[in-house]
Amino acid sequence: MRGTSRWGMRIGLALVMSGSLLASGGCQRMGTTKAYRIAVVTKALDSEFWLMLKQGAEAAARAHPEVEVVVLAPEREINIDQQVAILEDQILKKVSALVVAPAGAAEVIPVLNKAKAAGIPVLLVDTDAPWPEKLSYIGTNNRLGGKLAGEYIVRALGGTGKVAVIRGILGVAAHEDRVAGFREALARAPGIQLVTIQPANSERALAMTVMENILTSHPDLRAVFATNDQMALGAMEAIAARNLMGKIILVGFDATREAVRAVKAGQMHAVVAQHPFEMGRRAVEAAIKVLRGEPIEKHIDTGTTLVTRENADEFLREGGTP
Repeated sequence: MRGTSRWGMRIGLALVMSGSLLASGGCQRMGTTKAYRIAVVTKALDSEFWLMLKQGAEAAARAHPEVEVVVLAPEREINIDQQVAILEDQILKKVSALVVAPAGAAEVIPVLNKAKAAGIPVLLVDTDAPWPEKLSYIGTNNRLGGKLAGEYIVRALGGTGKVAVIRGILGVAAHEDRVAGFREALARAPGIQLVTIQPANSERALAMTVMENILTSHPDLRAVFATNDQMALGAMEAIAARNLMGKIILVGFDATREAVRAVKAGQMHAVVAQHPFEMGRRAVEAAIKVLRGEPIEKHIDTGTTLVTRENADEFLREGGTP
């Protein structure tokens, strides 16, 4: 384990497991009469996005009384070792299936191989990984989402100006794909200059600091793309503190209700919408099919939408992120 004691990992594991919610709506013990036990292991449960994915998983479980679902996560997305410990624990408990949002492919794939060797089917949700043994990836086309963000910024700037990217943890496929799609859009606009790409680990407070530093280094910055909403909201606070609200184009990614309301209020300009509730629901549904011996699609696309001030009300009214 990287820089973390085994004892510390066990304490962290106990903490995240104590907050998990099972399919029946209460805490059930191992050894229940449920036919299947599915563990959904996300990167964290510290933001609206992950809580909505959790709710989707729970909704799917309620529709299948024979299935028990437990949702587990590290305390923070950067705690990859903690996610690995959670997965190892679920393998030891002989869970029926794993639904995983890998926090880091290099660290998580070895333990997924252990699950495969133990005969446990594995599906990936939200974040894909280069692991050929996965039965399905359920989530957004992240490259397309990044491209939508880039195309919006190019249009908003009229094809000229300096832009920056605040991104999630290096090496995480979802954020890599969003940045790649964004770069693809900017490549078609030679007047746009991408001045910096800075990580903020999907954390709001860190993104605020990163944005402050970027504004100091590039006072003529005209636009920012943050590869998730927590970082976009942190960047928004830094922009507001400099009295630059409305002067810098800001685009986020996820479409949490707080971010969409910020778009509606003119504090952010756009956000790429994912549908985490559908991710959780469809991932559990797919896992149940696998356990029943039914076929599933290798890639289940849960949709990508650009939300702007023009359609923010509609998005909120229709539930968007439920």
